[in-house]
Amino acid sequence: MCAERTLPKFDATSVKITKEEGFILYEDMVLGRLFEDKCAEMYYRGKMFGFVHLYNGQEAVSTGIVKALRPQGDFVSSTYRDHVHALSSGVPAKEVMAELFGKETGCSKGRGGSMHMFSSEHGLLGGYAFVAEGIPVATGAAFQSKYRREAMGDENSDAVTVCFFGDGASNNGQFFECLNMAALWKLPIIYVVENNKWAIGMAHDRATSQPEIYKKASVFNMAGYEVDGMDVLAVNTLAKEAVKRARAGEGPTLIEALTYRYRGHSLADPDELRDPTEKEFWGQRDPIKKFADYMIKNNLASAAELKKIDDRVAAIIDEAVKFAESSPEPSPQDLHRYIFAED
Repeated sequence: MCAERTLPKFDATSVKITKEEGFILYEDMVLGRLFEDKCAEMYYRGKMFGFVHLYNGQEAVSTGIVKALRPQGDFVSSTYRDHVHALSSGVPAKEVMAELFGKETGCSKGRGGSMHMFSSEHGLLGGYAFVAEGIPVATGAAFQSKYRREAMGDENSDAVTVCFFGDGASNNGQFFECLNMAALWKLPIIYVVENNKWAIGMAHDRATSQPEIYKKASVFNMAGYEVDGMDVLAVNTLAKEAVKRARAGEGPTLIEALTYRYRGHSLADPDELRDPTEKEFWGQRDPIKKFADYMIKNNLASAAELKKIDDRVAAIIDEAVKFAESSPEPSPQDLHRYIFAED
């Protein structure tokens, strides 16, 4: 069973974070969780349409990785499960919600919807509907950072790119071609496999000849690591090391984060294929509850302080819904806008 794969051991007591750092990680995860819960509510109320893929359960991966980057200047490439990556990257919740509502005020002007979040301002290179589609884009972004620095003499060009994708993407040709190039050219990129055990309805272990994806890094002479994707401290600590290596010109890293989605593949998926015992196994490892317990145990926060964050985030999301509902629809006159770059 997928649940039987042993989670990597990580001693959280060896990591020292400040109260402020802890609050940042906690609030970002709560924002992701409550935002996705609200998306489910809005979807079933008929406020948003199409395929909507939620991220519940995987918050420690997005938060741990993205919060290791600079707030501005670095790049993030996402997947069709992209709402929370956008939020972690700094895209305002109201703009993400408006995009899901198909409104002009959305981060993609209402043209992208759930699977195509984009924000140049926040370094979000986009969500991608096709499996592995974002890997070449992210690799290209990393190449331009290196090219600007080494060929054009821009010493300030040290941006790091993070490329998120699922376990199913690691069987695609783009994965092998791009990791090979990234290793040859020592590109400043971190490839993050969010291994949530399932590619729609196909169990990961049935779809690949090497289920331990991080080991594929050795083929490219690349650094490869496995991490407990339900432990935000473990993810963040490893991500900081990978970012440091990339920025120093030491090349790419492949990180396999073992995680789990708590909902079906999409909101149209009744989620009847997965074993209830598997869901229970991963449900007991909720990354938000785990980190809240860590914060309280280590005197970094009180339960009241964390509740205050929960309430503040809930208010932000409620305001995001109001913003989305009151925002204008895209004008039919602008049907052909945003197809080509504008002056």
